[in-house]
Amino acid sequence: MLFKLATNETLEQVVKGLPGGEENAWRAASRYVAGRTRDEALQVAEAQLALGHGVSLDLFGELSVDAADAERVVDEYLELAELTTGWLSLDLSHLAVDVDPAGAADRVARIAGALEGGRRLQIGAEDTGRTDRIRDCVLTVAGRGLGDRLGATVQANLERSPEDIDAFAEAGVQIRLVKGAYVEPTGAHPYGEPTDVAYLRLAHQLAERGADWSLATHDGRLREAVLLALGKVPVEQLLGIRPEVLAELRDRGIETRVYVPYGPSWFRYWLRRVAESRGA
Repeated sequence: MLFKLATNETLEQVVKGLPGGEENAWRAASRYVAGRTRDEALQVAEAQLALGHGVSLDLFGELSVDAADAERVVDEYLELAELTTGWLSLDLSHLAVDVDPAGAADRVARIAGALEGGRRLQIGAEDTGRTDRIRDCVLTVAGRGLGDRLGATVQANLERSPEDIDAFAEAGVQIRLVKGAYVEPTGAHPYGEPTDVAYLRLAHQLAERGADWSLATHDGRLREAVLLALGKVPVEQLLGIRPEVLAELRDRGIETRVYVPYGPSWFRYWLRRVAESRGA
């Protein structure tokens, strides 16, 4: 029920339409969202960098079918690339990959090409209806000599992920290993032990390949099992979720990175975080 509410546009309109509704919601959301504007997000990013954590900034947006809108998104990311030393993140549906895969690849290449000095553009995972398009786009751009400036998110709950890991690692793409946030009708392991076991197997696969990768999970038991087995693998977390864990990992000499999202489309992202905090 919580996840359904988190994707309900009508609920967002109702809450924001109530007297004081938007500001009250924003006060709660600001734990997880860096800001409604770029300047606010940059301040949060700088604060995280000062604490010794890396960052990856993401402008909220998805499901674009307008090439002109996608070009505006590219412009925003190109400016971000100049304004921060951190990494960047985005979902390919924000770049109109559903209607213009070739154009989306060109847009990704423009953003990735603006990053230097070991910085990456991390591509988010979306539902399995887009997994092939996302993989094809990332590999296409990596094939243009930009593999060392790209990151791809791989979901442990998908049965196809071992093959995707091999393809990304071969292309020199950094891999962010997550459990997976989407309930898929087919081709996925059940949540719980089957997904946890798949995660551990994929972690060992990445280590054996010598891939550039990171642990992106808030499951402490799973994280520590991987760190004990494989050493100081970089760890990524979402802004606002157990920051004390990141501080402890940093003090242990483990590289850390914080996902720093921002933009006007913050409401439903916040509700997803609320749902997850309730165990959904």
